[in-house]
Amino acid sequence: MRRHSFTLNSARRALGVAGIVGFVALALFSNANVLTKFHIMNNAEAEDSLIGAFDPKKLAADATSPRGFPSVSGDEGAMPDLEGATGWLNSVPLSRKSLRGKVVLVNFWTYTCINSLRPLPYVRNWAEKYKDAGLVVIGVHTPEFSFEHEPMNVENAVRTLNVSFPVAIDSKTSIWQSFNNQAWPAQYLVDAKGRIRYHHFGEGDYGEIERVIQELLKESGATGLASATTSVSGVGIEAAPDWTDERSPETYIGYGQAQNFASPEKVHKDSIQIFSAPVKLSLNHWGLSGSWNVDVESAVLQAVPGKIVFRFHSRDLNLVLAPAKDGKPVRFVVRLDGANPGENCGVDTAPDGSGAIREPRLYQLIRQKGSIVDRTFEIELLDPGVQALDFTFG
Repeated sequence: MRRHSFTLNSARRALGVAGIVGFVALALFSNANVLTKFHIMNNAEAEDSLIGAFDPKKLAADATSPRGFPSVSGDEGAMPDLEGATGWLNSVPLSRKSLRGKVVLVNFWTYTCINSLRPLPYVRNWAEKYKDAGLVVIGVHTPEFSFEHEPMNVENAVRTLNVSFPVAIDSKTSIWQSFNNQAWPAQYLVDAKGRIRYHHFGEGDYGEIERVIQELLKESGATGLASATTSVSGVGIEAAPDWTDERSPETYIGYGQAQNFASPEKVHKDSIQIFSAPVKLSLNHWGLSGSWNVDVESAVLQAVPGKIVFRFHSRDLNLVLAPAKDGKPVRFVVRLDGANPGENCGVDTAPDGSGAIREPRLYQLIRQKGSIVDRTFEIELLDPGVQALDFTFG
């Protein structure tokens, strides 16, 4: 099943409020299954209305619940069982029956998705803060890219990200489908009777989610809960985005969902060919140079030298990368407007622009410290075999 990337922040900029209202109206009268899986990046009120177009129950609930005071009186049905998991990390297999009597937070995520990574500081905090009060947090890892189906890659990511709560490996998307889920990230809150009482798509609204957790715990008999909600500051790749100055959308490199490709050569699918970098790049356009094989989800470098260039406007630039199939690290050098990034390097890049790709994951290559303007990013790969999959920003 093809995965779709839908950036509501970008839609608002491109269409304006009137355009979004029109899109909502169209969505309400169209097949909601057309957009089956998408990333959600921001949660302003216009975006909430758009999300609600794909879920009438949430739209109706939002209409009767003032923002900031979530209602948990509704009942969205019984929590589906978790038997579709292909494996479990940090736990024995859990089920609807074994979780009865607990309040459960089910968090759908995938480890290369920046929108899934930035909520993790909050999810980890809730798991620890409320475990003695009866909360069980379950991460459902539903993959997007091929290498995310590999249990060892998921296990490594869980360990690196300090995720200690139970994680269901949903490599066959069985749990995703049983919840009729629509996005990474998504949070579902289940009461002690096993009923889904609330759900939330996308980043943000952490105070609202925590208030629902508190209310459901009180319903189940928990006492002594503080009413204050937690404020968490993520670091590194988990730091909150700068929505106010982000004008670049998620951009896939494989031909399955690629947009704004600007190299002069036309892509021949699943074939080795020589590309040349664009002479001039417009904002949010990108290109390849060197010998690459572009497949449905990635571009694979066949021989050095090889480069990728992107004209962007954002504090952060991230890129999903995987090393060669033989597992050997791939060295790279990053440049910003033709120079070393210096203090604008990301957590995976040295100030001189150097770095290495050692495992398949999301790499933060740029984090700008000063004013945000249009910049040209370039990554030169010094070894062949790298897979480049997806740009994200923040």
